[in-house]
Amino acid sequence: MKINSIVLGDFLKNNIPNDSIDLIITDPPYKITKRGSSGDTGGMLATELSREGVIFEHNDLSIEEYIDELYRVLKPNSHLYIMTNNKNLRHFLNVMNESKFKVFKTLIWYKNAPITNMWYMDTHEYIIFARKGKAKRINNCGTKSVLEVPIVKDRLHPTQKPVELMKILIENSSKIGDIVLDPFAGVGTTLIGAQQLKRNYLGYEIDPQYYLIAKKLLNKESEIKIKKEVKVKKLKKT
Repeated sequence: MKINSIVLGDFLKNNIPNDSIDLIITDPPYKITKRGSSGDTGGMLATELSREGVIFEHNDLSIEEYIDELYRVLKPNSHLYIMTNNKNLRHFLNVMNESKFKVFKTLIWYKNAPITNMWYMDTHEYIIFARKGKAKRINNCGTKSVLEVPIVKDRLHPTQKPVELMKILIENSSKIGDIVLDPFAGVGTTLIGAQQLKRNYLGYEIDPQYYLIAKKLLNKESEIKIKKEVKVKKLKKT
């Protein structure tokens, strides 16, 4: 297991040791519902493919296939966050309640970007918050269960999440130096958040296009970090 890296490949074929990951945050693939244009006027979701619910080449994976593997690699007394939508929420919760994980609660990501449909416009998504082993308090106990963070407008991935949203979860459920895993990394949003918060990270992405984008963004983030550190050292010397 090589930390601070993203791997091009299938997470289910990983070589991660048992009980070695401090935190898992992921937005797994699933077939999206047919819908109209997203509320940010345009973007990749406002395409014919998204209206048919087929925007990924690899979106036929079910939660039953990976939930036990997530449990295996996560350390005892650690947290798991899984993102999902309204259509898949009940199924995800049913599967997780039958697994070894203990579900704390379901958080809401309020993105304030209405998606048009026939039965009220959706302005939110869900984040299932669970644990392995004994309960552990989050670091910032004043955090509300409704997380209000704007969507990413210039998205590089159809379901790209904001880095600031991931940082809230990372700060609450890990400490500096911990290993954060995203088994379905997309363009690396979770990994970038971990990097910015001085956590170690590990990601898997099966799509070569998104893997390359994530790698480029992570390298860019590393360059920014190095420049800041050099600048601080120069200031200390003067």
